[in-house]
Order: sequence, then structure tokens, then C-alpha cells
Amino acid sequence: MARLLREAGHEVYTPTLTGLGERAHLADRAINLDTHIQDIANVFKYEGITDAILCGHSYGGMVITGAAHEIGKRVRALVYIDAYASADRQSLVHITGAETGLAFLDQANGHSGMIPPIPAAVFNVNAADAAWVDAMSVPQPLATFVQGVAPPTRLDRDASPPVGGAQGRSARNSSTAAL
Repeated sequence: MARLLREAGHEVYTPTLTGLGERAHLADRAINLDTHIQDIANVFKYEGITDAILCGHSYGGMVITGAAHEIGKRVRALVYIDAYASADRQSLVHITGAETGLAFLDQANGHSGMIPPIPAAVFNVNAADAAWVDAMSVPQPLATFVQGVAPPTRLDRDASPPVGGAQGRSARNSSTAAL
């Protein structure tokens, strides 16, 4: 997606959250949603970004929701791509429901506070991409799943509803489909 946007003439940043992706070596059970929100706020601060459209995928929807509070007027709009969106300070565990939340807690208890990667098959990733997704996925701190975030106020009319996949269905089922 970033390549296509750049080819269309847009300036695109693709920050990696602390403890994930190429920053997996920084993984720690103490990393929480606030850490990831600060990651995005720092990109805006140090790159001097203004008038931006902030996109989030999956758990990234929680991050962009919180980041909108931190960076305020620098964000023109939020776009949720197959993403979770919080309402009334909900956490990811709350949005996904009790059964999934208990499964996350159980997994984290057996892995030093980290939730093992969720297999690509759970998200119906096509067979051609599933092996790559599984190879690139890393454990994520439970603390990122249990901390809630308030929905942005200034951007309510400029936020897209979460769409598609398991996350979109979870969001729609918990009445958080549109901010």
C-alpha cells in the first residue's frame, strides 16, 4: 500500500511500533498501548508532520485512535483498515469479547506476559501470503491488549468505519463500527 501511495505522489511514513517487526528485539511485557501511541506521536514530532491522514490496521486502529489525542490538529483524518476502534475507553480485550479476552490472558500467562503470534489462517490470509505473514509475526505484550483508549472527539466525522475481516466484524458487533 505504501508503494502505491508513493507512486501516486503522496508522502508516506510506515513507522514500526516498539517491540514489533524489525523492532522485535525491544519486546518487553511492560510495553503497552501508551508506548505505541507515543511511537506515532514521536514520528509526527520529529518529522514535522502536519495535515496527515493516519491509517491503522488491526490493533493499529487502537493506536491511531490514541495518537489522534496526542497529536491533535496535525491529523486531518483517521482511516481504519480492517482495524479495531475503541468506544468509551474500551480495550482490545473488551472489544473482542470475553472468550477471546480469556484466551489472550491464558496465552500471556504461559509466555511471560506476551501473546504468541496469531496464525495467519485465523484471519483468512490467502495461502500465497500465509507463510510470509506467519514468519513475520512476533509475540505482542498483553499490556497492549488490556489498556483502553478514548475515541477522538475532533475527528469523529473524519474517521472511517473499521471494515472487513475478523476485526471489522468484532468492531461492528460491539457497536464501535463508526467513530
